[in-house]
Formats: sequence, C-alpha cells, structure tokens
Amino acid sequence: MHIEFPNKTVIVTGAAHGFGRAIALAFATRGANVWACDIQADELAETANLCQQAGGQCQVRAIDIKDRAAVFAFVEEVTSRQGKVDILVNNAGGVLGQVGRPLEDISQEDWDNIFAVNTRGVFYFAQAVAPGMKAAKSGRIVNISSGAGLGISLTGIQAYAAAKAAQIGLTRQLAHELGPWNITVNNIAPGFVRSNAATERQWESYGEDGQQALLQNIALKRLGSPQDIAHGVLFFASDYAGWITGQVISIDGGK
Repeated sequence: MHIEFPNKTVIVTGAAHGFGRAIALAFATRGANVWACDIQADELAETANLCQQAGGQCQVRAIDIKDRAAVFAFVEEVTSRQGKVDILVNNAGGVLGQVGRPLEDISQEDWDNIFAVNTRGVFYFAQAVAPGMKAAKSGRIVNISSGAGLGISLTGIQAYAAAKAAQIGLTRQLAHELGPWNITVNNIAPGFVRSNAATERQWESYGEDGQQALLQNIALKRLGSPQDIAHGVLFFASDYAGWITGQVISIDGGK
C-alpha cells in the first residue's frame, strides 16, 4: 500500500511533540503542505525543523485550541494561503498536568479545562474547516481520542475518560452530518504510548511491577510508538479509506 499526499493541505493540532509531531512528519514526508499548531511554541518550532530536514513542508502557529476565534483565524489563514484544507487531524488534548483524584475533589475548572482541550477544540476546528470542505465536496477529518474513551482511563481522571468518550460520539455524529459532501470523519483510540513528558511520568509512576502488568495486558506484549498512531492517521486520510466513516480504530497492541 503506497500512500502519498502531494498538493494536499493538512492541519495537525497538538503537533509540538508526541503523536502530533509524528503525524506532522508523516504527512510532510509524503508531499503534503502541513500546517501544525500547538500552544507550546518552542517545541512546535522543532517539529517544523524536523519536517524541513526530512524534505517536507511545515508551517507552524502557536494556537490555543480553547480559543474559538484563534482557531477560526488560523483556518482562515491556511485557507487563504493554500486555497482549501483537505485534511484535519485533531490531535491536541491531554490531561493538562492533572492526576487521578476522588471525584468529590474535582473542581468545575478542572473538569471544564479537560473538556475544552479534548472535545471543545475538536468541535471548533471541525466547524472552521467544514464550509471549505463542503464547497470542495471532499475532506478528511481524523480525531485522536484514547482507549480511555472506550473503557476506563489508566490515569483515573474522570473528565479525561468522559471527554474522550464524548469526542468519539462527536466523531460519529459529524460523520453522518458531513457524509453527503464526501467528507469522512473517523477516530483513532491509541493505547498507552510513551510519547511525551506526561506519559513518561505516568510510566515511571507504575513502577516495575505495574509496568510489567500493563505489558501483560497487551496482546503483543510491548508498547507502541507515535509512528504507529501516525500510520493509522495516514490510512484514514488516504484514498484507501474513502468508504470508511464514523469509525474508531483502537491502535493499542491488542486488548
């Protein structure tokens, strides 16, 4: 299976590190015009450098996806420069430094912030790209959720599990709404991958026994990599997935 994206314009959110960086690099090295955003400007610049060193094209912008006006302004800039957005990858998310606590200890701000990053920002970006994709009568939206959205969260963070489940529900709803315009909307639910500072802290917190227990619950008995997640995104964004929409693929080594 040979997948390339020449002359395609791709937006990747949360591209400063981890999954987002791997996804941006995967598209850039396959001929796409990549526009990557994140709130972490320094690491985002490194993503751009890596794409360019690999011979790809990558423009970056520091964007807070909780800010609807900033999201729409970013999409407008991309559209004005490239003509249209062909592919949107909603990868930005995370636990925002929170740790598992009893539900009675969770503040409204803690709950709302997790939803703002993991669900509301996805909605804003879909809203922003939809008119252009409808006009072109084509488009691909790929959302990155988590195994926590299909089961329970290893972090124990209630809002994270709920927000990722909500994102999966949004994916299915948008697939039916946007399908008449040949726009597909799909979702990838990664398992645990050591992909950034937060997941490294989580991995270390398990200790040796916990780490081995986690591995034993994976069919392949090993952790995956950010590239494994990127490869799933490439498939959903490609012509090979033209008749697939509203679906969730768990990329988790088998559970």
